[in-house]
Amino acid sequence: MNDRPSWFEDPAKVTRLVRVLYGLCALMFVADLLYRKHAHFGFENVFGFYAIYGFVACVALVLAAKLLRRILMRREDYYDAPETRETAPHREDAH
Repeated sequence: MNDRPSWFEDPAKVTRLVRVLYGLCALMFVADLLYRKHAHFGFENVFGFYAIYGFVACVALVLAAKLLRRILMRREDYYDAPETRETAPHREDAH
């Protein structure tokens, strides 16, 4: 349909987007100084606690997903075992 490359295929635009996101993350990190916290626990008052906590949680999720992939991954033809392909009825025979 459309032969133009998408916006994300241009490396310069992707680099610009990543830099903008880094800048927004840095601004949010520094914004932690600009408001008063009403923390329930003492460690919540540490500068950048929620940014650090979110980053660590995100990294933990990625590592857990990698571990689960190793545990749950199957061969590509797991459901297409050779003996079932030969004996399975065709769709039109199943009437």
